[in-house]
Amino acid sequence: MNDFLTLMKPELVLTGIIFLLLFIKISKGIMNEPLLLLIQVLLLLNFLFGFFFNKLGSLFDGMYQTSGLIVLQKNILNLAVYLISMLFADWFKKSEHMPEFFILMLSALLGMFFLISSGNLLMFFLSLELATIPVAAMANFDLDNKRSSEGAMKMILSSAFSSGIMLFGISLLYGATGSINFAEIPLLLHGTPLEILAFVFFFAAFAFKLSIVPFHLWTADVYEGSPMANSSFLSVVSKGAVAFIFISVLYKVFQPMQILWYNMLVILSIATMVIGNLFALRQQNIKRFLAFSSIAQVGFILVGMSSNSIQGTSSVVYFILIYVFSNLAAFGVADCIASKTCIEDIDDYKGMYKTNPFLSWILALALFSLAGIPPTAGFFGKLFLLTAGASKGSYLFIIIAALNMIISLYYYLRVIRAVFMDKNENPIEKIEIELSTKLALVFCAAGIVLVGLFSWIYDYIQSLC
Repeated sequence: MNDFLTLMKPELVLTGIIFLLLFIKISKGIMNEPLLLLIQVLLLLNFLFGFFFNKLGSLFDGMYQTSGLIVLQKNILNLAVYLISMLFADWFKKSEHMPEFFILMLSALLGMFFLISSGNLLMFFLSLELATIPVAAMANFDLDNKRSSEGAMKMILSSAFSSGIMLFGISLLYGATGSINFAEIPLLLHGTPLEILAFVFFFAAFAFKLSIVPFHLWTADVYEGSPMANSSFLSVVSKGAVAFIFISVLYKVFQPMQILWYNMLVILSIATMVIGNLFALRQQNIKRFLAFSSIAQVGFILVGMSSNSIQGTSSVVYFILIYVFSNLAAFGVADCIASKTCIEDIDDYKGMYKTNPFLSWILALALFSLAGIPPTAGFFGKLFLLTAGASKGSYLFIIIAALNMIISLYYYLRVIRAVFMDKNENPIEKIEIELSTKLALVFCAAGIVLVGLFSWIYDYIQSLC
């Protein structure tokens, strides 16, 4: 029992918070403002508690596993959810169903925790569904917005399709190896056509979840239709969790098929970077802009994954930590503007610096980091990803990735130019920012700067791999 309580501490604490919110909801309830403050305190304590009393090992005959790296990955996701609760405080306070949103979001996070700790295919698939279904409901949370319903429908259909592909791949893999245990499967793989087909289905399902080209077609519509809080959750938490388990599955379960999946990663990484960048160039809606930006960022994550090394794992985890701060800062600024003015068009951001210097600088810092401009942490994150990818000796692949970084500079700087340099007779009015939102934006900005400067953070991640 002691092992159960300590090993599954992150999941048990999260489950306790979910049940507490359920009890509050079915009772007389609490007004949104004090309830949001309570949730923020609970999520902060959950994040801080994640660093203490951790025990490493496995449960249920290897079905559930935890390690130092897995604990860190869960804490990164905990941090992201806490920041979401702070950044979108204004929207949460106005929402009629705020407790339900947090119950859904924390349920999805619970599924992601089990997903990261999965030790066999059964738990892996069940955790993936628990992590996916609540997010589809969150996408439809703007009940008066037709685009929200359309985005939710597209996400449900694409999720169902990818889940079916995943389940078929699992059945083929079990039929070929006779095992569902992650530790046993690599010993039983021999590269037969059936095993290759199973892997292709497996890979395609992951590609849907990560928005890898050509499985990305749902992303922009869902981001645009969803509430900004859900779009940021999809962009940061969901992608981060899937990236964590994807790299673990590739490196451990499908290690004997390394040559096959390396070639697939190279081709799809190039396609994802190029398509993501080209479509981001054309976007005027800030949500769709950030959606295609996130697709391009996934392409760079695949570059790091391709190395099949400790350096690859550490560079991916490090980059996702940076991505949490950078992307949430961009979404937070966009939400401050949209919630007060209903503006989502990038052209309407022209001249914003004159009336909203604080939001302008936070947005600039976030976009500089996403573009990989020094001395922001995004530069170091992409540098480590490219360095890890270069360890395979495919220098043409790295050159193409570096060229895509240059292309991405154009559309990120286009937004910054509009904010700081372009003239506008009617700029966005002065926006009053919630205290919790301002604190979260400052924290994200500090993370963008300090995570890159503190080299021990990367060293610590690498020591856990």
